[in-house]
Order: sequence, then C-alpha cells, then structure tokens
Amino acid sequence: MRQLQKIIVLISFICPIVLMGQLEVGPQVLIKGSVKEKKSYEPISDVGIRITGGTSTTTDIDGRFAIKAVIGEELIISHNDFETIYYTIKDGQRIDVLVEEAEKESGSHKKQKDKKKSSSKAIATSSDKIGMRYELKLKEAQQALKTDAAKSIEYIAAALELVDDNTNNAVYKKAALYELLGDVYRYWKQPDLAASNYETSAGYYSTSEVMIKLGEVQIEEKAFEQALRTFQSFDRGRLQAPYKIGVYEGLGDAYRGLTKYPEAIRNYEKALAIAEGRKENDQTINLQTKVAEVYELQGDLVKANKYYDQSLILANRQDKKTAALQKNKAADFYNKNNSFDKEIVMRKAALEDIEVVEEVRQQEVIKDSISKVVRNDQYSVNAISPQVQNYKIARAFAAQQNLDQAVSFLEESIKLSEAKNDLVVQKDATRKLGEVYRQKGALKKAAEAFENYEIIIDKLYIQKEQEISQAARFSRQLIDKQNRITSLEKDRELNESRYKLAYTSQELSQQRSFQQQLVIYALVILSLLMLFAGYLMYRNMRQQRNANNVLALKSLRSQMNPHFIFNALNSVNTFIATSDERAANKYLTDFSLLMRSVLENSEQDFIPLEKEITLLERYVQLEHFRFQDKFDYEIEVDPQIPIKSYQIPPMLLQPYVENAVWHGLRYKEEKGFLKIKFENFIEKDGIKIQVVDNGIGRTKSKSLKTVHQKKQESKGMSNIQNRIRILNEMYKDCIQVAIEDGDAHGIGTRVTLILKKQL
Repeated sequence: MRQLQKIIVLISFICPIVLMGQLEVGPQVLIKGSVKEKKSYEPISDVGIRITGGTSTTTDIDGRFAIKAVIGEELIISHNDFETIYYTIKDGQRIDVLVEEAEKESGSHKKQKDKKKSSSKAIATSSDKIGMRYELKLKEAQQALKTDAAKSIEYIAAALELVDDNTNNAVYKKAALYELLGDVYRYWKQPDLAASNYETSAGYYSTSEVMIKLGEVQIEEKAFEQALRTFQSFDRGRLQAPYKIGVYEGLGDAYRGLTKYPEAIRNYEKALAIAEGRKENDQTINLQTKVAEVYELQGDLVKANKYYDQSLILANRQDKKTAALQKNKAADFYNKNNSFDKEIVMRKAALEDIEVVEEVRQQEVIKDSISKVVRNDQYSVNAISPQVQNYKIARAFAAQQNLDQAVSFLEESIKLSEAKNDLVVQKDATRKLGEVYRQKGALKKAAEAFENYEIIIDKLYIQKEQEISQAARFSRQLIDKQNRITSLEKDRELNESRYKLAYTSQELSQQRSFQQQLVIYALVILSLLMLFAGYLMYRNMRQQRNANNVLALKSLRSQMNPHFIFNALNSVNTFIATSDERAANKYLTDFSLLMRSVLENSEQDFIPLEKEITLLERYVQLEHFRFQDKFDYEIEVDPQIPIKSYQIPPMLLQPYVENAVWHGLRYKEEKGFLKIKFENFIEKDGIKIQVVDNGIGRTKSKSLKTVHQKKQESKGMSNIQNRIRILNEMYKDCIQVAIEDGDAHGIGTRVTLILKKQL
C-alpha cells in the first residue's frame, strides 16, 4: 500500500549560544529552534520535542521551541505526520527543521529501509540553489553577529536580495531576517534601530519571541508605556511557559519603570513561580533579585533582604561567575543600607569567586574587544573585577573610619587598575585615597594622591574623547548599513512599479484609455514614493545632525572639567605655597564637595536650575575664601522661578563668574562687589540671568594681559560660546548672551543671559 509521508530535513545548525562560567555544574545548554514546512514555510505546531530521560516540550503556534539539555544527550523530534528524528546534542546550537514531502516508496522492503535511512539526513535539491544561498547568508550573518556588526548586516542585506516576493515563504524569510537585524542592533546597543526592525519583522509575521524582544528593547529605551502596551497585547493563556516567563518579567520591568511597584512585584512573582517550577535557576536568580530591588525601592528592607538571601543560596549552587555577580548585588544592597560589616564580608567572598573566573573573564574581554567602545558602561564590563571589589571594600572601611584598612584596599585597587588600564576605577580609587589620607591628616600624601588624580583625569579625558569619536563612527556606519537595507526595499517597490508600467504598455492597443489611467496612477504613486524617500533622507540627515550636536555638546562639556579642575587646584597650590595648611585643608574640603557636584552634573545634558545655583554658590564661596579682601558677593533668585523644575545646561554660568573674579575684581585696588541675579522674564517666556561686577572692566583687564595671555584664548569662554551656539542650533535660539561694560567709564562688566523657554 502506497502512502504519502513527510520527511524531516535538518537544514542548519546556527547561532551558537555561548555559555560561560560552567565551572561547577555540567555543560547544560539551551537549545532553540523551529519546525516549518519547506515549501510554504508555514509553522508546524504541537511537534513533540524531548530529551532522553529529561524534559519535554512542544512547538508553539509559531512552530518554535526552546528546551534545556546537557551536551551528549539525545534530542528527539516527533510528530504523527513525519518520521521521528534523533540527534545528539554537541553544543548550544540552534536547530531549524524544514519538512518536505517524501518520494513514494517502492514495494521492496530493502528500498523502504534505505529510504527511511535517507530521510534523517539533510537534503537540498538542485532546484533550490537560491534557497541554499539564502541559508548560507543567514548562517554567516548569525555567526558574525557578536564579532562584526557591519559584516553581519551586509550578509542580511545579501539574503534579503535573494528573497523572491512571489513565493509563499517570502514573508517568513523577511520576518526572520528583520528579527536577526534587530538582534544585531540590540547586541551593539542601538535600541532604537533594534525596535524599528523588530516592528518590521512583526509586520511580516508576528511571533511571541519577536514581540518579547520588542518589549525588552522598549524598556532599554525607557519607553515604559510602549513596553507595557506591547506586553499587555499577549494572550497569556496560549503562551508556552518560557514565553510566559518573559512576558511577566517584561510587565514587571515596565511597571517598575513607571514606579508602579505593587504591580511590578505581582508580575515578577508570577514569572518567578513558573521559573521555580521549571527549575530555571538562572531566571529564578534574576527574578528574585528584581523582586528584592523593587522592595528596596519601596523601603521594605526586610523583604528585600529575604529575596537577596534566597538568590544568594541558589547562586552559590551555580557556577562561580553567577555566585560572584549575585554577591556583588547583595553587597551593593548592604552598602545602601549602611550595613558595612556585611558588605565587607560579602565582597571578600565575591573576590574569592572572582579569582576562579578571572581567567575566563579576561578571555571574554579580549574576544569582545571590538564592541567594548560601543557597549561599555562605567562598570558593566568590570562589574565583578577585583579592582572594583577592592575599591568598594575600601569605601566600606572608610565609612567605618577604619582608614588604615581603607588605604590598603585602595592601593590594591589602584595597582590592579594600572595593570589592566582601567582608568575609571583608578580615577575613583585615587580620589578616594586622597580623601582618606586627608582624613588621617597625612596632607602631603593626600596632595600627591590628588596630583595623581588630576593626571588620571587628563588621561581619562583623552580616552573618552577617542571612545566618543569611535562610537560616532560606528553609529554612522550602522545607520549607513540600515539605509542600504531600507533603500533595497524601496528599489524593490520601484522595480515592481516599473514592471507594472511595462506590462501596461504591452496592452495599450487593447485598452488604451484604461491603461492611460493606470500609467497616471503609477506615476503618482512613484512620485509619492520619491517624495517619501526624499523626506526619509531629509529626516535621517536631520537626525544625524542632531546626533552630531549631542556628541559635540558632550565633548565640550567634558572639556570643562579638566579646565575647571586645573584653575581650582591652582588656588589650592597657592595656599600650600604660602604654608597656610589650615586654609589649604579647608579649601580642599570645600573643593571636594564642589568637584563632586561638577562631576555628577557633567554626566547629564540638563540639570535643574537649583543644582546650578548650588554649584555657583559653592564656587563663589571658594573664590571669596581666597580673595576675601578683593570682593563681596550676593546671589539673588526671584522666588517666582521654579528652580527645582527649570532645566539648564550644567556649567553654563560658571565661566562668566570665573571671568568676573579673575579678570575684573582680582585686580581692583579697593574692595569690589559681585552680584548674580536670576529674574523671571515673562516677556520672553523664560528667565534672565545677570552676572555683574564693578571690577576694572574689560578694556583695562585686556591691557594688563601679557603677550602670551593675549595670544591664548580663554578655554572656558571658548567652550561656553561653542556650547551656546550648538544649543541655539538645536533649540531655535533659546539662549541670548550680551556682554557689556558696567558703566559709561568702562568700569565693571555686565553679562546678561536670557533663556527664552524651558530647554
């Protein structure tokens, strides 16, 4: 009896999943894959997926599955409509299965046996050469995802060119390619482009996995309302357990971002219950930590501590890297709650685990060096590095006034940071070392530490400039690649329009009037497409210009810090040179408070006006401390100004105040006066700020400069002028600056800034 069978074709093993740190448990891997029809690419649901002697699952409505297995175990894929496949797990691979209709069997038992044997092998017919090329490009794109973003995108573009829009599986292939493109952008920290491509993928064919990824990148972009809508769109009753975990966790993240903490905890706990039931230890640890963090935000430290303890117990059963990461999080919790003894014990335990994983971590950093510039946050790469842990242990000892222990751990942190060229940690540890020495009364060592800190700041500034430049080039490169893919799709549309026009021309003799209408409609559509393409190009250029302006602002803002530090430390040097140690010590104390405000504000594009006023008050106090016999000052703030909510660029006013003191009041023979006034400027829908002094004036100040000083432009004034120019470009002339003499005789200087609106 002849019967129609279906055979399984194992097409490719792609997307290796790198599982690092399996030092204490067996080599368990997560296997992901799909089962689809070969001709139509339609997903096949309810296919049995199981591990011999282990867990089992089935494919969802999208034909996808995910299952954990230990390397060496056998994966069994079975269904009533095709023969069962047995495959031995070799690594954390992806398995995509295509099902095609088998040839009819002969009556011979031997031939039937041979045919059954061949059905479990990968088969590609000669008529599917384009499909083979497509699969090859797809595999190459997946392999290059974590090593070379540009090359991965090029492979995706090449695969897109091979997709035939007239075939049944075109939408599935495009959906898979745009999902992979979103994965590339997400890995390389371009969440806006990732979200756009996930939406495109879902537009072709929406799957649970793609929608979860879309929600996750929306959370990365802090678009919490959008993420909430994305996760709420799921029909949770039809989801498989792994996807339910992702959806509930995403809902918890979205509610947490919206500060709706009870809702966040409820959804985290739903995900946690599923993860615990499935013995998904990594997800369980992650979710326990998130619940603890939300309880901590609510101020319920008892419950937060309970969940941290549970996550630590489970993490200690996992690999050393997981244990170290969790101990670091718990130590951070103890630090926030001033439990410094517990923090020190926990960090020392983390250091012991770090010693085990350090060699593996170094290999990861070397392997990932290409992406470090783009994907590195301040402590993301070195979160469990020994230099960071030593620095944080030192901070805890310093908080307990155990200064000798603090010095010991700080010196070890600096030593490790120097060996690994970790300037960020070296900077923080050196600064803290200076503060500790100052607390101990070792002022000479404190001064040396602060001198080293200034040197490290300069090095770090140069490094950050290079990183910003590299990141800008990398971002432009990715945008260019994305534009190529966008233009490729538009070319397809234009080619289709041209084809329709040619086809219409061939039938012109039979249906002239009708065809003329089609030509007109096609031309209108083509014109609209061209206009739309022009609009997209214009929008992209404008976005690129804005991005360049933002990078320029960050660069100029970062330049203010070394300049400001240099001028302020000159004042410290003066006190030390005159052997006024008490004054120098007081000045250093006030200066450290000011520097902390400056460094905190320098990371932000805008700060509340209240913070800028506080910074100015501290700065003027320091200058008045040095030049007490030269000037008095007053800062007047209109009470109608909403100083807590009004946003202003950081360090916008300090250069003008510095010029007033150093170039006007300092050279005045009698005692001068400096006034800083903030007024509510209703006419311009903003505020007016005046910096007025009765110093020697601009003309006389200019005549007192040396030849070298005349040649050298003020770095602070040059930077602030460039910043105002860029801000006016970006926000349509939002800042007006006028500098004029104080009176008709050229005595004094008045600087007036008008901020027209909220920036």
